[in-house]
Amino acid sequence: MHVIAASIMCADQLNLDEELKRLEEAKVELLHCDVMDGVFVNNLAMGPYVLEQIKERTMIPLDIHLATEQPSKYIDMFASIKPKYISFHVEASDDIVRDINKIKDYGVQPVLALSPNSPIELIKPYLTMVPMVLIMTVNPGFAGQKFNYQVLEKLEELNNILQKMESRPLIEVDGNINNLTIPLLLDKGANVFVLGTSALFNQDEGSYIDKINRLKHLFIQ
Repeated sequence: MHVIAASIMCADQLNLDEELKRLEEAKVELLHCDVMDGVFVNNLAMGPYVLEQIKERTMIPLDIHLATEQPSKYIDMFASIKPKYISFHVEASDDIVRDINKIKDYGVQPVLALSPNSPIELIKPYLTMVPMVLIMTVNPGFAGQKFNYQVLEKLEELNNILQKMESRPLIEVDGNINNLTIPLLLDKGANVFVLGTSALFNQDEGSYIDKINRLKHLFIQ
């Protein structure tokens, strides 16, 4: 299974209604929503009121990524929106099992997020508890960064671990995901691809439908 997610933070923030319609027409399967606290990363993004209104205006399931310190506090703040997924960074949690179970208690699917410089060992003990892991291919915080090719080695390590599991979680990747990096990530077992400024929300010619269809063609080559 291969899934296309769109990073709504990278969309035209003054025309979100129109952007959501265009993404629905392009059959985007997940809406990736970055929540940033200015502490875990040096940026601020996407408060609960904005995401509540986005949820009301689209049928695309929400995939909320908490790039925050104290993720437990933000789980309580955002879980009531009823996204499909909430991811939190294992580097920021003081009790990973508690935070996984808290997300589940809200009826939301928990996802473990890992920054490029963090080792796979940090998520290894918890892989049987989650349906998906989010591997960042750039440092969280800002769009438009260069792809970190060292993450490919981490993905290979992760796949070696997942091959031994009966029910393996999906692998979501986020950060400069485009026609050049998707083939590399497919080879490393990635399933869910978050599109931002480099592949979707840019000034290149073509509709969102055209851009996404071209990328989906990579899945069948």
